[in-house]
Amino acid sequence: MTRDRIKGQVVGDVGAQHAAPLRWISVTVCLLSASAVRLSGQVPDTSHAPPPLPPIVTPGAVVVASDTTHRVRPMGAFLRSLLLPGWGQAVTGRHVAGAVFATWEGVSAMMTLKARSEFHYLREAGSANVGAKRQEVQDWLVLWIFNHLFSGAEAFVSAHLQDFPRELRIQAFPGGVGFSVPVPRP
Repeated sequence: MTRDRIKGQVVGDVGAQHAAPLRWISVTVCLLSASAVRLSGQVPDTSHAPPPLPPIVTPGAVVVASDTTHRVRPMGAFLRSLLLPGWGQAVTGRHVAGAVFATWEGVSAMMTLKARSEFHYLREAGSANVGAKRQEVQDWLVLWIFNHLFSGAEAFVSAHLQDFPRELRIQAFPGGVGFSVPVPRP
Protein backbone atom coordinates (compact mmCIF):
# COMPACT_ATOMS: atom_id res chain seq x y z
CA MET A 1 0.00 0.00 0.00
CA THR A 2 1.41 3.38 -0.94
CA ARG A 3 0.85 6.42 1.24
CA ASP A 4 1.56 9.97 0.18
CA ARG A 5 1.66 13.30 1.95
CA ILE A 6 -0.45 16.05 0.46
CA LYS A 7 -0.26 19.44 2.18
CA GLY A 8 1.13 17.83 5.32
CA GLN A 9 -1.63 15.20 5.65
CA VAL A 10 -1.14 11.48 5.15
CA VAL A 11 -3.34 10.24 2.30
CA GLY A 12 -4.21 6.53 1.99
CA ASP A 13 -3.77 4.28 -1.00
CA VAL A 14 -3.99 6.52 -4.07
CA GLY A 15 -5.19 3.87 -6.57
CA ALA A 16 -7.55 1.97 -4.25
CA GLN A 17 -10.51 4.19 -5.06
CA HIS A 18 -10.60 2.85 -8.63
CA ALA A 19 -9.86 -0.81 -7.89
CA ALA A 20 -13.48 -1.83 -7.22
CA PRO A 21 -14.91 -0.55 -10.56
CA LEU A 22 -12.00 -2.18 -12.37
CA ARG A 23 -12.82 -5.53 -10.78
CA TRP A 24 -16.49 -5.22 -11.83
CA ILE A 25 -15.47 -4.38 -15.40
CA SER A 26 -13.13 -7.39 -15.50
CA VAL A 27 -15.79 -9.76 -14.16
CA THR A 28 -18.41 -8.43 -16.61
CA VAL A 29 -16.06 -8.83 -19.59
CA CYS A 30 -15.22 -12.40 -18.55
CA LEU A 31 -18.89 -13.36 -18.14
CA LEU A 32 -19.90 -11.81 -21.47
CA SER A 33 -17.09 -13.45 -23.38
CA ALA A 34 -17.88 -16.87 -21.89
CA SER A 35 -21.54 -16.69 -22.97
CA ALA A 36 -20.64 -16.69 -26.68
CA VAL A 37 -19.10 -20.16 -26.56
CA ARG A 38 -21.25 -22.85 -28.16
CA LEU A 39 -21.20 -26.04 -26.14
CA SER A 40 -20.80 -29.27 -28.10
CA GLY A 41 -23.34 -31.14 -25.94
CA GLN A 42 -26.14 -28.79 -26.95
CA VAL A 43 -27.23 -30.38 -30.18
CA PRO A 44 -30.88 -30.98 -31.06
CA ASP A 45 -32.23 -34.51 -30.65
CA THR A 46 -32.93 -35.83 -34.16
CA SER A 47 -33.80 -39.41 -33.20
CA HIS A 48 -37.55 -38.65 -32.94
CA ALA A 49 -37.73 -36.06 -35.70
CA PRO A 50 -39.95 -36.75 -38.72
CA PRO A 51 -38.13 -37.39 -41.99
CA PRO A 52 -37.32 -34.20 -43.91
CA LEU A 53 -39.67 -33.20 -46.72
CA PRO A 54 -38.26 -33.28 -50.24
CA PRO A 55 -37.36 -29.82 -51.51
CA ILE A 56 -39.71 -28.07 -53.90
CA VAL A 57 -37.75 -27.53 -57.09
CA THR A 58 -38.78 -25.75 -60.23
CA PRO A 59 -37.89 -27.80 -63.32
CA GLY A 60 -34.53 -26.70 -64.68
CA ALA A 61 -33.50 -24.86 -61.47
CA VAL A 62 -30.18 -25.49 -59.80
CA VAL A 63 -30.54 -26.68 -56.19
CA VAL A 64 -28.13 -24.95 -53.83
CA ALA A 65 -27.65 -25.99 -50.20
CA SER A 66 -28.83 -23.44 -47.68
CA ASP A 67 -25.92 -22.06 -45.68
CA THR A 68 -27.68 -19.23 -43.89
CA THR A 69 -27.90 -21.02 -40.53
CA HIS A 70 -24.70 -19.39 -39.27
CA ARG A 71 -25.65 -15.87 -40.27
CA VAL A 72 -26.38 -13.19 -37.73
CA ARG A 73 -28.83 -10.36 -38.29
CA PRO A 74 -27.29 -6.92 -38.76
CA MET A 75 -29.07 -5.43 -35.73
CA GLY A 76 -27.92 -8.36 -33.58
CA ALA A 77 -24.32 -7.79 -34.66
CA PHE A 78 -24.69 -4.04 -34.00
CA LEU A 79 -26.06 -4.54 -30.50
CA ARG A 80 -23.39 -7.12 -29.64
CA SER A 81 -20.58 -4.79 -30.69
CA LEU A 82 -22.22 -1.81 -29.05
CA LEU A 83 -22.26 -3.73 -25.77
CA LEU A 84 -18.79 -5.26 -26.12
CA PRO A 85 -16.69 -4.08 -29.08
CA GLY A 86 -15.42 -6.99 -31.15
CA TRP A 87 -18.24 -9.38 -30.25
CA GLY A 88 -20.30 -8.60 -33.37
CA GLN A 89 -17.21 -8.95 -35.55
CA ALA A 90 -16.39 -12.33 -34.00
CA VAL A 91 -19.93 -13.57 -34.65
CA THR A 92 -19.78 -12.50 -38.31
CA GLY A 93 -16.45 -14.28 -38.82
CA ARG A 94 -14.20 -11.19 -38.81
CA HIS A 95 -11.93 -12.32 -35.99
CA VAL A 96 -9.01 -9.96 -36.67
CA ALA A 97 -11.27 -6.90 -36.74
CA GLY A 98 -12.93 -8.13 -33.54
CA ALA A 99 -9.56 -8.54 -31.85
CA VAL A 100 -8.55 -5.01 -32.88
CA PHE A 101 -11.75 -3.51 -31.49
CA ALA A 102 -11.47 -5.53 -28.26
CA THR A 103 -7.83 -4.51 -27.82
CA TRP A 104 -8.62 -0.86 -28.36
CA GLU A 105 -11.49 -1.22 -25.86
CA GLY A 106 -9.01 -2.40 -23.25
CA VAL A 107 -6.48 0.33 -24.03
CA SER A 108 -9.03 3.15 -23.95
CA ALA A 109 -10.71 1.83 -20.79
CA MET A 110 -7.43 1.49 -18.91
CA MET A 111 -6.16 4.88 -20.07
CA THR A 112 -9.45 6.52 -19.04
CA LEU A 113 -9.21 5.00 -15.57
CA LYS A 114 -5.50 5.88 -15.28
CA ALA A 115 -6.05 9.49 -16.34
CA ARG A 116 -8.99 9.77 -13.96
CA SER A 117 -6.89 8.49 -11.07
CA GLU A 118 -4.14 10.98 -11.93
CA PHE A 119 -6.76 13.76 -12.17
CA HIS A 120 -8.04 13.02 -8.65
CA TYR A 121 -4.47 12.95 -7.34
CA LEU A 122 -3.59 16.30 -8.95
CA ARG A 123 -6.84 17.86 -7.74
CA GLU A 124 -6.14 16.85 -4.14
CA ALA A 125 -2.54 18.06 -4.46
CA GLY A 126 -3.72 21.44 -5.71
CA SER A 127 -1.67 21.24 -8.89
CA ALA A 128 -1.94 23.77 -11.68
CA ASN A 129 -2.24 20.94 -14.24
CA VAL A 130 -5.74 19.91 -13.18
CA GLY A 131 -7.36 21.47 -16.26
CA ALA A 132 -5.06 19.64 -18.66
CA LYS A 133 -5.60 16.34 -16.86
CA ARG A 134 -9.40 16.85 -16.92
CA GLN A 135 -9.13 17.36 -20.69
CA GLU A 136 -7.10 14.15 -20.99
CA VAL A 137 -9.78 12.21 -19.08
CA GLN A 138 -12.45 13.59 -21.41
CA ASP A 139 -10.38 12.76 -24.50
CA TRP A 140 -9.92 9.13 -23.47
CA LEU A 141 -13.60 8.85 -22.54
CA VAL A 142 -14.63 10.14 -25.99
CA LEU A 143 -12.31 7.60 -27.65
CA TRP A 144 -13.82 4.86 -25.48
CA ILE A 145 -17.38 5.79 -26.47
CA PHE A 146 -16.37 6.23 -30.14
CA ASN A 147 -14.91 2.70 -30.13
CA HIS A 148 -18.31 1.31 -29.06
CA LEU A 149 -20.20 3.23 -31.73
CA PHE A 150 -17.72 2.56 -34.54
CA SER A 151 -17.49 -1.14 -33.63
CA GLY A 152 -21.29 -1.40 -33.70
CA ALA A 153 -21.50 0.33 -37.09
CA GLU A 154 -18.75 -1.87 -38.54
CA ALA A 155 -20.46 -5.04 -37.26
CA PHE A 156 -23.78 -3.86 -38.74
CA VAL A 157 -22.20 -3.34 -42.18
CA SER A 158 -20.23 -6.59 -42.11
CA ALA A 159 -23.38 -8.53 -41.15
CA HIS A 160 -25.08 -7.07 -44.23
CA LEU A 161 -22.12 -8.08 -46.39
CA GLN A 162 -21.76 -11.65 -45.07
CA ASP A 163 -22.87 -13.24 -48.32
CA PHE A 164 -20.72 -10.94 -50.48
CA PRO A 165 -18.11 -12.97 -52.39
CA ARG A 166 -14.76 -13.10 -50.61
CA GLU A 167 -12.97 -13.45 -53.95
CA LEU A 168 -13.42 -9.75 -54.70
CA ARG A 169 -10.05 -8.33 -55.71
CA ILE A 170 -9.18 -4.65 -55.82
CA GLN A 171 -6.01 -3.62 -57.63
CA ALA A 172 -4.28 -0.37 -58.50
CA PHE A 173 -3.68 0.16 -62.22
CA PRO A 174 -1.72 2.95 -63.93
CA GLY A 175 -4.97 4.63 -65.00
CA GLY A 176 -6.84 4.22 -61.67
CA VAL A 177 -8.31 1.48 -59.49
CA GLY A 178 -10.03 -1.66 -60.74
CA PHE A 179 -11.74 -4.63 -59.17
CA SER A 180 -12.69 -8.10 -60.29
CA VAL A 181 -15.39 -10.48 -59.15
CA PRO A 182 -15.40 -14.07 -60.37
CA VAL A 183 -18.64 -14.93 -62.16
CA PRO A 184 -19.59 -18.60 -62.52
CA ARG A 185 -20.20 -19.76 -66.07
CA PRO A 186 -23.50 -21.49 -66.80
